[in-house]
Amino acid sequence: MLTHTDLEGIIPAVIVPMRNDYSIDFDAYEKYIEWVVSHKPVGLAVNVDTGEGPYLTPEERSEVIRVTKKAAAGRCFIVAGVGGPSTAFAVNNAKAARDAGADAILVFPVAAFINTPLDPRVMADYHKSIADSSGLPLIIFQLSPVFGGVNYQPKPLAATLALPEVIGLKDASFDPQQFMITRDIIRKVDRPITLLTGNDNFMLESFLLGATGALLGYCATAVGPLVEMLSAIKQKDFEAAVDMQWQVQGFCDEYIYSLPYGDYRARSKVALVHMGILTPEQTYVRPPFRSLWADDQELALKMVERFNMRDG
Repeated sequence: MLTHTDLEGIIPAVIVPMRNDYSIDFDAYEKYIEWVVSHKPVGLAVNVDTGEGPYLTPEERSEVIRVTKKAAAGRCFIVAGVGGPSTAFAVNNAKAARDAGADAILVFPVAAFINTPLDPRVMADYHKSIADSSGLPLIIFQLSPVFGGVNYQPKPLAATLALPEVIGLKDASFDPQQFMITRDIIRKVDRPITLLTGNDNFMLESFLLGATGALLGYCATAVGPLVEMLSAIKQKDFEAAVDMQWQVQGFCDEYIYSLPYGDYRARSKVALVHMGILTPEQTYVRPPFRSLWADDQELALKMVERFNMRDG
């Protein structure tokens, strides 16, 4: 069973290569996972936004977990994204994720959490139901409204963090002030809980402000540099970490997470072609998002070369 300390590292949220009929190319996916794992992340996150989890069928989500588990071959744990909209729906998803081989659950926020003020029992009971039904440890997911999520109110968040099944929280608020508010709420809990940054827009800063791990969509492409950056910080080699900022944050801001943010999945796949991992035929994303190979191939090549994102 995973504990909070297992989360203290880089956990890439991985993409799924897709063909022009929007089916998953699992052969390409296994090769991609092998490349990701070669950079020594501690875990892999599947069926989250980066991996188009909300747009996959239940059967596809289970198959993604099974294939990832097989390809990782014990070298990484598997975190599966699970969401509602209802508690019953989330419970069924959590059971399916467990049965397919997930080691932990990343719990997506649901629309019910937007109520203001939110009764703390709503959020806590939702997470507790997922934990009880799956028997797996949980990672709370604070997701910026720009991605369709919600920044949690202090009392409901504190009540949910009190659940013994919670071992971590991913903050993807994309807001440094909200990040620090959340960090301070976590610090008041009477047991250790790992704070994971999901803030692709201020990665180095969130490590310095208290995140001891990261669960990032950006790591679908930049897993190696992020592993190196966090390692430097853990060794208190802050000069080396700062020196890496031009590459790590630069490639993110100027290409992968340039506006509009929602196209980052498609951009990641285009970049991976120029990084030698995918082919153009594997860069499709499910509608309503648009595939970007035809539009972005030249820009992506320029950015991959500028920020030296090819291995070696």
